[in-house]
Amino acid sequence: MKKVASWTAEDVSDWLSKEGIPEYMEALRQLDGPALLRLTEVDFQKPPLSRVSCDGGQQLLGRLETLRIETHIEAHKNGHANGHAGGLPNGTSKPQRNGALGMKDFRTEMVHIPIPTMETTRSSFPAEWGKTGIAYLYSVVWFVTTTVVISVVHERVPPKEHTPPLPDKFFDLFDRVEWAFSICEINGMLLVGLWLIQWILLKHRSIVGRRFFFIVGTLYMYRCITMYITTLPVPGMHFKCSPKLLGNWEAQMRRIMKMIAGGGLSITGSHTMCGDYLYSGHTVMLTLTYLFIKEYSPKRFWWYHWFCWTLSAVGIFCILLAHDHYTVDVVVAYFITTRLFWWYHTMANQQSLKETSQSNPFSRVWWYRLFQYFEENVNGTVPRHYQLPLSFRSLQWNRGVKYSKLDIQ
Repeated sequence: MKKVASWTAEDVSDWLSKEGIPEYMEALRQLDGPALLRLTEVDFQKPPLSRVSCDGGQQLLGRLETLRIETHIEAHKNGHANGHAGGLPNGTSKPQRNGALGMKDFRTEMVHIPIPTMETTRSSFPAEWGKTGIAYLYSVVWFVTTTVVISVVHERVPPKEHTPPLPDKFFDLFDRVEWAFSICEINGMLLVGLWLIQWILLKHRSIVGRRFFFIVGTLYMYRCITMYITTLPVPGMHFKCSPKLLGNWEAQMRRIMKMIAGGGLSITGSHTMCGDYLYSGHTVMLTLTYLFIKEYSPKRFWWYHWFCWTLSAVGIFCILLAHDHYTVDVVVAYFITTRLFWWYHTMANQQSLKETSQSNPFSRVWWYRLFQYFEENVNGTVPRHYQLPLSFRSLQWNRGVKYSKLDIQ
């Protein structure tokens, strides 16, 4: 890297991006290297930096302190340790050999270097895989619970001969297409696969992963509630529901395990039960995977976003075209999924919304304490940075300056 004193504004922007604080790039776009080193706490108390920083600039100031130390050490090494005229004692004109400097002269050359504390050098986006594991278990528990509730609700679905499907405007406009639901599930698997690959390549995959698992688990918990309290009749006469087991718990457990093993998909032959209509789980996954793909991929990948949006939109349309869900099932699923995603990320990206107060209405939701636990150490918007999952490179803000013992003779 070039010396900081010769940095241009573009070099400053590159440094901010590498340090994981790109939110400052716009506010500091006109600063060069020397101006960057002159920043103080006072600069963060007035616009434009006061509008960007949510921590009084402590995150950036900590990195600047490290940068000043590295710059000072580099200058001292080049100007003194290498024997340049500017660093020689008593005005001597040529460098002296080892041992020529007395202890008195050496003490006059010593420089006090303030070492930043752990608080200022701590990462703004710590991995915390333990929390990610808890979020994963949370989602698994509610996925399994959903399967159990589907089996219970299946026993309560009224026979289609006695209770015909409810009127639905979409069904009046479009005739049923038998193969449409297979297209929906194929699109869903493609989106899940793309999101899995993208998630593995994310630098901050642990933070993003626990957000995904928590939101998925919460959505399936809500689905358990809506399915259980209101059992709708089948949406069409084409449904072939499995026989009711009438209290045979052993057979029900085998049916539940088969559904879990098949991922709850009809094309795997694992989902032959009826009653899980309000709301649509397929719509949840089609919508949520697209939202995460778009949120955590670069904006310049517009073609990728449009491709994933097309897969999601076509998949949702095919759910209705197959007459496998009422239109209200899809509408409710889309509404709950998008709102939970947007609420969670709004709260996660605003430091003030992570604090319980009367002026923060979000602190009254039932999952707020769990949200605080997951996000308490995440400071700022998670950057869209990528790296290979098995990379051994250190994070930029965890790099420390190594010192060696000076042998004085």
